[in-house]
Amino acid sequence: MDKRSTDVWVGLFVLIGAAALLFLALKAGNLLSVNFGPSYDVIARFDNIGGLKTDAPVKSAGVVVGRVSSIRFDNQTFQADVTLALDQRYQFPTDTSAKILTSGLLGDQYVGLSPGASEKNLRNGDVIQNTQSAIVLENLIGRFLYNKAAEGGK
Repeated sequence: MDKRSTDVWVGLFVLIGAAALLFLALKAGNLLSVNFGPSYDVIARFDNIGGLKTDAPVKSAGVVVGRVSSIRFDNQTFQADVTLALDQRYQFPTDTSAKILTSGLLGDQYVGLSPGASEKNLRNGDVIQNTQSAIVLENLIGRFLYNKAAEGGK
């Protein structure tokens, strides 16, 4: 093999390695969501979404069933409208509940769906009525300290 051929192979190997590292970094950071299948959108309204971001996973029973496609503030209800793009393969009853949960102690937030028992399924544009907002760690610590201070005064 001549020197030029070796240089081409080394360069190709380095490019493939760099592409693999980029792919892994995007997957680990939850920035790469490859889903070419059909989906339907449902809306969930929350009082507090914490650190939820667009493209966050939507999970049910630990399985990713969709992604958060958009988040907007509703000026009428003063709530956050979170649009969930659910994979068409997964159908949920109309009485499904949605919670904002955290992966681990300080991990990223995601939307967890708990299916109900209704005969009818959610369709494109439906609104999930039963929602539970994110638990904000600072609020919990503040309540704990306030309660301890109130107990100390007695």
